[in-house]
Amino acid sequence: MAEEETIFALSSGGGGASVGGGATAVAVIRMSGPCAFDALRELLSSSPKGISGDGKLPKLPKARMASLRTLYDPLTNNNNEKRDPLDSALILTFPGPNSFTGEDIVELHCHGSRAVVNGVLSALTHLNSVPIPATTSKESQQNGRRLSLRPADPGEFTQRAYAHGKLGLVEVEALSDLIVADTSLQRKQALMQFDGRLSRLYMGWREELIKGLAHAEAVIDFGDDEALDPDEEDEDDMDGDGGMSIWGGISPRITLLRQAMERHLADASRGELLRDGLRIAIVGRPNAGKSSLLNLLAGRDAAIVSSTPGTTRDVVEVILDLGGVRCTLLDTAGVREEKEEGVNEIEVEGMKRARMAAKDAHIVVGVVDSTDYERGLEAVDELINGDGDFNDWKKDSILYVVNKVDLNSDTRENGCLSKSNSFGISCTTSEGVNDFLSVLTKQALSLVSRSNNDASSTALSSLEGSEGAVITRARHRRHVEAAADALGRFEVLSGQGYMALDMAAEELRLAASELGRITGAIDVEDVLDVLFADFCIGK
Repeated sequence: MAEEETIFALSSGGGGASVGGGATAVAVIRMSGPCAFDALRELLSSSPKGISGDGKLPKLPKARMASLRTLYDPLTNNNNEKRDPLDSALILTFPGPNSFTGEDIVELHCHGSRAVVNGVLSALTHLNSVPIPATTSKESQQNGRRLSLRPADPGEFTQRAYAHGKLGLVEVEALSDLIVADTSLQRKQALMQFDGRLSRLYMGWREELIKGLAHAEAVIDFGDDEALDPDEEDEDDMDGDGGMSIWGGISPRITLLRQAMERHLADASRGELLRDGLRIAIVGRPNAGKSSLLNLLAGRDAAIVSSTPGTTRDVVEVILDLGGVRCTLLDTAGVREEKEEGVNEIEVEGMKRARMAAKDAHIVVGVVDSTDYERGLEAVDELINGDGDFNDWKKDSILYVVNKVDLNSDTRENGCLSKSNSFGISCTTSEGVNDFLSVLTKQALSLVSRSNNDASSTALSSLEGSEGAVITRARHRRHVEAAADALGRFEVLSGQGYMALDMAAEELRLAASELGRITGAIDVEDVLDVLFADFCIGK
């Protein structure tokens, strides 16, 4: 990142086809860098020659106070007496370093039409290399000062905030999650991490390790006479235990730290599930009503419904918000015996994909036709019990839906609802659908909560441990696991006295390094490249 460059981009939605969106009421265009205020002065100048021509510098708005100003087009033909107006916009300025990026920032709150947004972006592009006028007599003696503007790369505003110490790596990741959050719980989890509580947890752990490491290195540098704890300087005690007491009160603290890490890890991946969302697979025989149920829950015709068996061949996905949990609902091909009449190789491939979808799902909804109950239930149970990849917790996440109860008044009397977690519904009349949806929502909430009891009221309980610090990314989990493993090895080595002192200290150093990789304290260039590439332009 070149320090002299000033970047600009549309930071809000809309803006027309040139930026991949439609018109909006208001569009926010952001500039950041050392030339941001000079570029704003150029847009505020109505003179055909701009600020470099008449030497008049338009007065900037007061910092952090909105001001309604007219923006003028620098591309106007210079033969005119006055530049053409681009828009009447609210202007905000944020002088660095007290800004999001740590640099001078300008925000232009324009009308969101394509013509306005494209006009302002074109004007900023044109301003690149325009001479910057001197504001003092001393500056008037300096030649060659020119604006240096260019369109921002994806995530570059946030990247500059990180580079200037305004955000840590975990906060950058939280901001990325917040931008793409689909549900209320995803938003709350992202905000909890964005306020720095997860960084503070990991930094606190790392500081504790560094203190222990500092004591260890003192012994390594100055010899056996340097005790690791001022309370453990009794030579007789050290002689009596073979030197094991050299770690003094450090070992118990490291043990407590490892236990805290293990509790942090023992969360059933709730943070990741909430961030990434759950997958709910709808399975069953052909014509059981799987596609009808998907359409009913989605509130639209997302899947084709037909009386012809085998209509659904591929997996159809629909996104739902169930109690604040982002869920991907999967409509799968009907499962039946391959030797049945009418089954072809395409349908066989669809059934393979249905089994794979059920295997990878967090919740499985088995749909059974009440008028063909025995065969329908057998197909669902065979899919679940016939696959060794289904473990016990997955079997506890299965809901049975007996469809078409409007065609079979004896559904309950015939034992069709004898299975636990079974519901009688009608996709035609919507009978029983609300009860089923309520239980499905509670099931989804239970997977991202610490308690399965009253899941709706404890949906955020997984966010409340360690002051709301939960693991939300596989990267975090991998480094915490490595740190905890290193501390486990330290506990073994620390009991072996001076002979293992160097190796024990190295395990502390390794654990501290792993935690530093989470917060961005060390060696994260590869993570940054991937992370900022996923950001939208203008953020």
